[in-house]
Amino acid sequence: MIDLSNKNLSTGSPRFEEGRPAELARAQGSEAAWLQLLRQHGPAEAARQVKGRFAVGLTTPEGEVFLAVDRFAVEPICYRVDGDVLRFAARADDLGRPEDIDPQAIFDYLYFHVIPAPRTIFKNVFRLPAGHYASFRDGQLTVAPYWVPSFAPVAHASFEHLSEEFRGILRDAVTDQLDGGKAGCFLSGGTDSSTISGMAAQLTGGKAATYSIGFEAEGYDEMEFARIAARHFKTEHHEYYVTPADLVRSVPEVAGWYDQPFGNSSALPAYYCARMAREDGVTRILAGDGGDELFGGNTRYAKQKVFGVYDDLPAHGLLEGFADQGWAQRVPLVRKLASYVNQAKVPMPDRMHTYNQLERLGVGEVLSARFLESVDALEPRRHQRETWRLAKSGDLVDSMLAYDWRYTLADCDLPKVCGTTRLAGLGVGFPMLDDRLLEFSTRLPASYKVRGLRLRWFFKEALRGFLPDEIITKKKQGFGLPFGVWAHRDAALKQLAADSLDGLVARGIVRAEFSRSLITEWLPKHPGFYGEMIWILMMLEQWLRRHAPQYRV
Repeated sequence: MIDLSNKNLSTGSPRFEEGRPAELARAQGSEAAWLQLLRQHGPAEAARQVKGRFAVGLTTPEGEVFLAVDRFAVEPICYRVDGDVLRFAARADDLGRPEDIDPQAIFDYLYFHVIPAPRTIFKNVFRLPAGHYASFRDGQLTVAPYWVPSFAPVAHASFEHLSEEFRGILRDAVTDQLDGGKAGCFLSGGTDSSTISGMAAQLTGGKAATYSIGFEAEGYDEMEFARIAARHFKTEHHEYYVTPADLVRSVPEVAGWYDQPFGNSSALPAYYCARMAREDGVTRILAGDGGDELFGGNTRYAKQKVFGVYDDLPAHGLLEGFADQGWAQRVPLVRKLASYVNQAKVPMPDRMHTYNQLERLGVGEVLSARFLESVDALEPRRHQRETWRLAKSGDLVDSMLAYDWRYTLADCDLPKVCGTTRLAGLGVGFPMLDDRLLEFSTRLPASYKVRGLRLRWFFKEALRGFLPDEIITKKKQGFGLPFGVWAHRDAALKQLAADSLDGLVARGIVRAEFSRSLITEWLPKHPGFYGEMIWILMMLEQWLRRHAPQYRV
C-alpha cells in the first residue's frame, strides 16, 4: 500500500560531531540535529558530517525534502516522485503497487540474486544507494553520493603499531554495540564471528552468549569450529540444526517478509539463529559481517590477483593469438594457459562475473522470449562498471573491496541479517562496519590485506594468540545452506520448489522446458550448482505470491 503521510523518518544511531548538532540531538532528537546541519552546510556536506548507522527522510520548513543513508546503507530508505511531491519510506512495498512490478528488476534479481539499488521491484520506486543523499526542491530531484570509497595507504606501515591500533578500535567498536542487555553473537565458526564473540566475551566478563546453526549434510556443517571458538572464549553456547522441514515451513514466511524479492539462501539459517537468540532473552545480537570486505577475506580477491598479473605482461597480442588457436584446446597444459589468457584479457569488473549463473545457463534458455522483450539484458553489466569506476583506488585488491562494499554488503549481506533479525524481533549490530574500522582499512596497505595469495593476512596475524589457531587456518564457509542436496532428497521440499517453478512458468517468466529439466535432470547431477538457481526462482515466486499474486508478463 502507498504511504501518503510522508512523515519524517530517522532510524539507526547517527553520530553527530560535538557542537551544536550533538547538543540538539541530545536535547531534541536527531531530526533537530539534521535540520541544523542542513541549514549550515547543505545536503551533501550535512550527510558527510554524520557517522554511524542511519537513514533520514525529512521535510524542512522551507519545503525541501532531504534523504540520506549511511555509507553501507545498513538503514534503508526508498522514494518515489509523484508530480511535485517526493514520497519516502523505509520499505519499497510501502510506496509500490502490485500492478507496478518492474520486469527489469526481476531480471536484475535473477542476475544478482538481489535487486541492487537504486532500482526496486516496483516501477518508479527507488532505494537510495549506500553513501548517497537526495534533495527534492521545487520539483527537482538530485541524487548523488556524498561519500565514495577512497584509499590512502600509509607509506611505511609498521605491523606492530597498526596491530595495536586495530585491536583497540575493534574493542571499542564492540563495546559501542552492546546495549546493556544479555550480550548475544552470531557464531558461524569463521574468523569474523569468532572475533566479535571473543571480544564480547572479554568485555562482559565471560557472560556473552553465542548462537550457531548446523546442517546434517556433508560438507556444509561447520559446527565444530563454532564449538572451538565457544570453548576458547567460554561463551554460553547455543546450537540449532536446521532441517528440510524447517525450510518447507519458513520459506514462504521469510520470502514474503522482505519488501522485494531477496535470494540470499543464508537468510533462512540466519532467521533460525536469530529466533533462537530472541527466545533466549537476547534483545540485540552482534554480527561479524564486513570483515572479509574490509580486510580482504574473499577467495576471489586472490584469484583476481593472479589474473591481474596478465596486465603487466608484454606481448598481449601474441599471447591472445596463441590462446585462440584450435589446437591449443587439445593439449591439457596448453589448454590451461589458453584458459588463463582468455579470462585475464576480460577487463574488470566483467572478469569477476565470467561465471554468473544466469549467463552460464543461458539467458534465452532460462527466460521466456516474451519476458526478455521487456528487459535490457546488458543493464546489470553497465551497473557494475559504473560502481567499479567510482572507487578511488590504485590497487586491484582495494578496488574489489570497494566494489563489494556496494554489492556484497549494502545490497546483499546486510539486508539479509537486518531482515531476518527484524522478523525474529531482534536488534542487530555490526561492529566490523564501525566508521573507525572503515577508515583504518582505507589506510591499510593492500599488501597487508592480501599478501601474495594469503587472504586477510593482517587481520589474522594481528589476532594471532587471541583467536584459536584452528579458526585462523580454517577455510571460509559461513551459514551455507545445503538446499540443493535437500531439495533432491526431501520430497516435501522438492515439491515446494517444483510448485514454485511452475508458478513462474505460468506467469510467463521462466520457460517450461528449462523448469522441467532443472528439477528432474540437472538437480540430481549437480545439486549444489543447480540448487542455487532453484532457490533463487523459488524465493521470487514465493515473494510474488505474497505481494503481487496476479502478476503476469
